[in-house]
Amino acid sequence: MSISALCIGHASFDLCMVVSSFPTENSKSETNLLIESGGGPAANAAWLLARWGVSTALACTLGDDEYGRRALKELREAGVDCRLIQQLSNQRTPLSFIISSRGTASRTIINRKVPGPPLKLTPDKLAELDPKLLLFDGHEPEASLRAIDAFPNAITVLDAGSLREGTQLLAGRVQYLVSSERFAAQVTGDKDIIHNWQTCLPRLRRSNNRVIVVTLGEQGLIYDDGNSQERLPALPVPAKDTSAAGDVFHGAFAFALLQNLPLPQALRLATTAAGLSVQKFGGRPSTPDLAEVKKAMRDE
Repeated sequence: MSISALCIGHASFDLCMVVSSFPTENSKSETNLLIESGGGPAANAAWLLARWGVSTALACTLGDDEYGRRALKELREAGVDCRLIQQLSNQRTPLSFIISSRGTASRTIINRKVPGPPLKLTPDKLAELDPKLLLFDGHEPEASLRAIDAFPNAITVLDAGSLREGTQLLAGRVQYLVSSERFAAQVTGDKDIIHNWQTCLPRLRRSNNRVIVVTLGEQGLIYDDGNSQERLPALPVPAKDTSAAGDVFHGAFAFALLQNLPLPQALRLATTAAGLSVQKFGGRPSTPDLAEVKKAMRDE
């Protein structure tokens, strides 16, 4: 059975606690809102794509524990093809504790990362699929490279959140390098990407000479398509919680590419989706429906 999108990378489970203000050390705080859901960059992108009607598979590892089972159930209920998800026995699922402050709309994340064996994608498993698009988050570089070799005609997108072995290895192999401000600063050594964006982009082209996008949160994004450098503003909305906004952006951008939208329109759709997401608390539950995004774009 062929699919439209294959997302490869990290999956976790998120516990998001909303507080009035960030707690000080050695104190007690209370929350009246605890949001529990699956998480992880590749998993969140796959979840959005499936919810938006795209046939999508996710390749990742999960622990064979309560959080892993809940994450897997949530993905299946959204319509994600889970045949390439590997549940590892005697392994704990990565867990993220997210503290979201109502006062500042900021969030602090504490990750429980669990070292484990890398994801294995065998040729026979890949042969069952024929994706039009591959989305990576850099967490499973070996499996990602295998997929690039197996599907040379697929559109390839890298969600480069930070500079590490996986993102460094994949940055030059994809058609679309979608970088966070942090990744761009780590690669270029420039601490002020926003004000120096026109010099930042050429330096990033040393990592990827195709299409480069750098997301800048409330400052929007910058991009270089090889012909010109442009800046796109963010959706002007009051933010409540930025959790998973980047994942929403990447999933929506992948959706737009599959719709054959020109790059400026694809980026506008993704920016709108991310902007809508920050108006709600939580990670995955803040993901807007496609109809909401289209309405917001009409109303701009």
